[in-house]
Amino acid sequence: MLKQISIYAENKKGTLENITAILLRENINILGSMTDDGAEYGVNRMVVSDPDKAQKALTEGGYITSIKDVIGVEVEDKVGNLNFLLKALLEMNINVDYLYLSFDRASGLPIMVFHADDIFEVEDAIRGRGFITI
Repeated sequence: MLKQISIYAENKKGTLENITAILLRENINILGSMTDDGAEYGVNRMVVSDPDKAQKALTEGGYITSIKDVIGVEVEDKVGNLNFLLKALLEMNINVDYLYLSFDRASGLPIMVFHADDIFEVEDAIRGRGFITI
């Protein structure tokens, strides 16, 4: 199971640079990320090398943060593999709240990071279908 940090921040020039500068200062690597923007505020979701340390540093930097469990699934880099994963989830009646791409630095394989309800049950179900989770 992966831990994701969500950072709630104003949608203004320099915000992402400031967030990444805080992580750089703390020597925290960003392994995958996604940003959802809104008119005034956005949510930056990240899988990082040390989520607890990142949360502490970003909170001290004035950001509202939360940590949530997410699932990472290896998906071979070839046409249709994301659809194959999503079809399996649909067949199991699992709704994906959001997803984004990362990479397994060791294997070089893409990792689809996603969130769904009952995350532990979902992880067991997709492993039962032969998917490799991180």
